[in-house]
Amino acid sequence: MKHILVIGGGKIGSVVADLLVQTPAGSGYRVTVADRSAELLADIAADAKRSPHLSTLQLDVNDAAALRIAMRGCFAVLSAAPYHLTVKVAEAARELRVHYLDLTEDVASTRRIRELAVGASTAFIPQCGLAPGFISIVAADLARQFDSLDSVRMRVGALPAYPSNALNYNLTWSTEGVINEYCEPCEAIVDGQVREVPALEEREEFSLDGVLYEAFNTSGGLGTLCETLAGKVRTLNYRTIRYPGHAAIMKALLHDLRLKDRREVLKDILEQAVPATMQDVVIVFVTVAGMKDGRLLQDTYARKTYSHVLAGKMRSAIQITTASSLCAMLDMLADGRLPQAGFVRQEDVRLADFLANRFGRVYAMDELSKAA
Repeated sequence: MKHILVIGGGKIGSVVADLLVQTPAGSGYRVTVADRSAELLADIAADAKRSPHLSTLQLDVNDAAALRIAMRGCFAVLSAAPYHLTVKVAEAARELRVHYLDLTEDVASTRRIRELAVGASTAFIPQCGLAPGFISIVAADLARQFDSLDSVRMRVGALPAYPSNALNYNLTWSTEGVINEYCEPCEAIVDGQVREVPALEEREEFSLDGVLYEAFNTSGGLGTLCETLAGKVRTLNYRTIRYPGHAAIMKALLHDLRLKDRREVLKDILEQAVPATMQDVVIVFVTVAGMKDGRLLQDTYARKTYSHVLAGKMRSAIQITTASSLCAMLDMLADGRLPQAGFVRQEDVRLADFLANRFGRVYAMDELSKAA
């Protein structure tokens, strides 16, 4: 049985732990969830009483010695902590020769993790969530079907199923993560050149299943695809999907009111004023165009995933998709289906292999594509 340390017992980390220890027929994992919040751990501890393979540990990642003690002897560490803590976890994993996986969308953190992976005897697999993560697997799978590429356009959104405020938004995952992706520069390929483009810009509108959406640049969603497809595609971009009107309000808050420079204030405002919801929908929309058999063709992947019961509990769509993706990558690593050392890119994973995994298959389940 492989010992897994999950750093972060919040909305995603707690679900990851549940999935790993409650999978029918046994998962082969013994999981410890570490967090500095006694309150979060108390909720997880209630589940731990029902599973002999789940335990909790109160831990502050900033305590380097305690982090290394917790990680010693583990097969892998999974970071579901805030993005600004991921590098500390990765550095400890490199030192102790523990496999490392995370969910970060932060570009700077991923660059540092890639440096740590050079010459490592274990695997470093960042960006294992929805976007970055699954979205890169889908885009790469579509791209392989073309003789040459013209454009790859990736759109992802985690939205309330029933929007009811001026932002047309409810909190569904990390508030810090949302603010970060709205503020940091975004990678793209424009006219064949790798560039940085500003967040919240290049807004567009499109319809899916009769519903109107907007999409705009946000940071981190491309993962490592810019480097992978450099010199192979004319246009590559990633944009976050929201309901119309959201981008304009966020631009006013971040730029006109200068809350970009006071992110903790904005986080407090959003968490006090914008309610969370479990009734959400995750949209994945990828379009690839290029030459195939002498013709310019386009292929599209579009899917909606709604909140549903998973591992015995009602989960939000963003919890289902993000946690399942991380668990699938761990599973494939443990089964020897991924490289066991060095830096592993999401786009190197075959979509068919991912969907065949016991965790990854949630992306193909018909019952999750309809509102509960």
